[in-house]
Amino acid sequence: MGAEGGGRRRALRTGVFTGCGVVLLAGCASMPDSGGLSGVESTPRQDTQVRVFAVPPRENAGPAEIVQGFLEALTSDDPKYETAREYLTDGARRSWNPDAATTVLSDGPNPVSTHPGSREAEDDYAYALTGSRLAVVDSQHAYAPDAGPYSTSVHLTLEKKTNQWRIDSLPQGVVMGKSDFQRNYVSVNKYYYASNVAAAASGQLSTVADPVYVRSKVDPVTSMVRSLLAGPTRWLDPVATSSFPSGTALGKGVTSLSPDDQNKLTVPLNDKADRVGSTQCTRMAAQLLFTLQDLTPTGVSQVALQRSNGRKLCELNEDHAEIIASHGPGRRPEYEYFLDGKQRLVRMSGGSSSKDPEPVPGALGEGTKKLRAAAVSRDEERAAGVSADGRNLYVGSLVSGASLGDPVLTSQGALPADRLTTPSWDGGGDLWVADRDPKRPRLVMLQQGAGEPVDVSTPGLDGRIGAVRVAADGVRIALIVERGGKTSLQIGRVERDEGTGGRRAVSILELHSVAPQLEEVTAMSWAGDSRLVVVGRESGGVQQLRYVQVDGSTPPGIPPASLTGVRQIAASEDERMPLVAYSEDGIVRLPVGAQWQKVVKVGTAPVYPG
Repeated sequence: MGAEGGGRRRALRTGVFTGCGVVLLAGCASMPDSGGLSGVESTPRQDTQVRVFAVPPRENAGPAEIVQGFLEALTSDDPKYETAREYLTDGARRSWNPDAATTVLSDGPNPVSTHPGSREAEDDYAYALTGSRLAVVDSQHAYAPDAGPYSTSVHLTLEKKTNQWRIDSLPQGVVMGKSDFQRNYVSVNKYYYASNVAAAASGQLSTVADPVYVRSKVDPVTSMVRSLLAGPTRWLDPVATSSFPSGTALGKGVTSLSPDDQNKLTVPLNDKADRVGSTQCTRMAAQLLFTLQDLTPTGVSQVALQRSNGRKLCELNEDHAEIIASHGPGRRPEYEYFLDGKQRLVRMSGGSSSKDPEPVPGALGEGTKKLRAAAVSRDEERAAGVSADGRNLYVGSLVSGASLGDPVLTSQGALPADRLTTPSWDGGGDLWVADRDPKRPRLVMLQQGAGEPVDVSTPGLDGRIGAVRVAADGVRIALIVERGGKTSLQIGRVERDEGTGGRRAVSILELHSVAPQLEEVTAMSWAGDSRLVVVGRESGGVQQLRYVQVDGSTPPGIPPASLTGVRQIAASEDERMPLVAYSEDGIVRLPVGAQWQKVVKVGTAPVYPG
């Protein structure tokens, strides 16, 4: 069988620490001693404060009851699946690894007897487990959509010593339905440093979120620390690095971690970390703080690392962690931007109730060059604009009196729809845009928004790019890809290598779909460290707005309020900022906890910095 942001944004997340409520999974107690089985329906969603414990096998239970009870036990909050192991033979207990993977089905697994005839054999029995697979969480806790049929089997034997039926053969890992998975697991971002992005002028490193799923009521703090120390997941590993020395783990005998009443977490480490210097140690502590800040109701506000002999290695609090590394958006955007009726770039004060846009300083706000799309650098000092016909890309300073100059890129596409997409800035100041010219479709990067355009290699791309959004960390990119009349949302890994003559080679590798259920994606934007907001439509469905994680899972919480006729969407990685959209009602925005509000009737192409 198979956290967005720092402490200042903690109110937007729900902690996963739980109370002491108890629910027993007792469905197997009413099972018959023999005969067929019905599907193991997913347990109804329980309150997050409730812990669920399994029931051990009943004396003289038949094969059907043993299988049913075992499957129910997999969905409990038993830390080491000790109750589930009671349904296994001694040999199966030793060989079964429940942490190998978690297979998520649309509903619970359906056991079907594969025993020939109508009566059970004297000492062996088998059941096929079937269902519709949705996803798999691997041994690194990484989630991946994996739709398709599910089929495996378990074998039972009648033990001679005890005369009790037990499972003696089963696949590795655990399996459960979607609702049980949502009750049992929580998605948390662990944080590393982008390995191929230069540090900021201030010395700040760039963090990158690596979302994983851990069991929400089974010591999630310790699970996340262990996962962080183990290193980035396989997909992210080529572009992320950890400050923890290779082989670093929790100290000998450490089985559980929890913050004290001052929200300070002390983490004893093994001897691999004994000799690190103060700079490296504070970077290690910053990774832990960013990872754990939103995992508990009050958050971890300070981390203390210890050597293997128990002596202090270093301590770090939230304020100092923000000095070491940029986290999430790094800074709250000052403005929201869009194009007004004169096709010039305008702005409104970000997050305020003001609805009076003003032209941006500089040539892009003067209207001398009519635009159809724009992007603003993350420091809000420069902007890029695509001409109204889609042919030319300009970059200008957002300073009064600044001139525009010649285009930095020109498309040769014959039709406006076959020219340049909306550009996007990464956190390092590089500018990205796709040229949709059918004769030469390409993804282009301009270092610091200027110079000779770099053609980006996209070996895994199957289709034509319709939209580009680069994450603030500069190592992940979101693309809308068109192919065969359908559009999909895909995430790729940005890899940079120094080429010959100082010319950088850039590639997008391991593209994968993160919203496979949508056959039409019309707009998207980053909306957190590991989350995007998407406008799309399922087959035969209507347009909808939803959040998706970069791993393809659906984040908890309420999706954005519905809005008709959405053509473009903009979100900030700072989740306190409202969504902004271009719809049939013009430019509208959705503040946190409110309803959609009209801004202006005439306007298009809303964007936040990035």
